[in-house]
This record gives sequence, C-alpha cells and structure tokens, in this order.
Amino acid sequence: MYTLMVADDHPLFRDAISAVITTGLPGSTLLEAASLSQTLVLAEENQELDLLLLDLGLPDAEGLSGLETLRQRFPGLAVAIVSAQQERRLVLDAITLGAVGYIPKSTPRQELLAAIDQILAGQVYLPPDIMRQPPETPSEPAVTSPDTQLRQRLTYLTAKQLDVLSCMTTGISNKLIARELNIAETTVKTHVSAILRKLDAASRVQAIVMAAEADLNGYIRQRRQDEGSRQNPGEE
Repeated sequence: MYTLMVADDHPLFRDAISAVITTGLPGSTLLEAASLSQTLVLAEENQELDLLLLDLGLPDAEGLSGLETLRQRFPGLAVAIVSAQQERRLVLDAITLGAVGYIPKSTPRQELLAAIDQILAGQVYLPPDIMRQPPETPSEPAVTSPDTQLRQRLTYLTAKQLDVLSCMTTGISNKLIARELNIAETTVKTHVSAILRKLDAASRVQAIVMAAEADLNGYIRQRRQDEGSRQNPGEE
C-alpha cells in the first residue's frame, strides 16, 4: 500500500494520525518522528516513502525551515504541512516552497483522510476556508508592483477560465471542478492548460499562488461590476 511518515513532537497527534491512516488506508506503513533530525534520518532510510506529514512546531526547526531543509535534501519527496497555524500567507509560502498540501490540525477526521487521499492521488490540497479569506493588506507600497503585473495577466483569461482558476485555488481536483461548474472534465483540463499558458505559470501550484497574490476573487468581482456597467451605461 503506502508508506507515510508523520513528523510531530506531540505523541497524541501522532496517535490520532495513526488511527486515521490505519482505518482509512489499511495495509499502509506509518513512520513517526518527533524532531527534524529524526525525520531526516528516517527519510534517508526509507526511500520508498510516499508522503511526509510535517508539523511546523518541531523543536529543532523554526517556521518553514524544516520544509526548506527537506526539499533540499529530498527534492522528490512529497511533503504536506499539518499545522495548527492557519494564516493564508503561511499556506501560500509553504506551497511556494514545494509543499504538496497544507492541512490544518483542526481538520475533521474524514476530511483529513480525504485530504491525504487527494495528495496521494497527485493533487495539491489547500484548506478551502483559509484560501477563501481575503489577502492581507500590503504593509509596504513596494509589494504592490508584482500584484499589478499579475492582475494584468488575469485580464487574458476568459470568464470561464477565471471560474476554473477560482476552483483551482481551493485545491480541488479537475473532476470536482467539472462537477462544480457543470462542465466536462476534459473541458476543465483544456481550461487549466490555457490558464497556465496565459499566466506564464510553470505548474498548477504556481498558478494557484499567482492567483492568490493577485487577489483573484477581488479581481473577479471588479471585472463583473465593470462588465455590468458597460451593459447598463445609463444606470448609476
């Protein structure tokens, strides 16, 4: 089946993850580590590892430094963050550094299993509630320039492509996007390819991060308002 590792210094949380995996992924092997150093040793000894669930609160790692170290040492290893921290900026930074998912520790058991299944299937998992939060107001004017450039790229997308990109930012699969928008899955794939090309994004993850940086939902609202004004020019 699968070989997974949970790196967390809280035994109770490791036990909880173990119960989820034993029930939902029978036959799978679960390795446990309580520190980054132990995680590195186990990852070296278990090259068949399918997924590492990494806590951000390990005693010998600060913030995303553990993820950066793991990405450098094992670039092919799938690492998903499991953390009590739920800041939108932190989620995006983790994905930018190469995490394949970000799972809040408050995630209910069934949703946690669904998130792990989604990641093992090759999809990126992002917490919908967090990703729907509005972006933080920039504290320095200098950071607005990239956002302006990203928003310019969003103008190249059709209305349907914007809808697809909005669904992508929640981390759901093409199949679920098709169901959400009532279109064929093959059509979703076509839109995703066009989105990556128009945004000049190298991957689905990069497109998600770019959309978040440009405040995609705010852009969609503004675009619809502008289109409505053009259709009804006499209305104030």
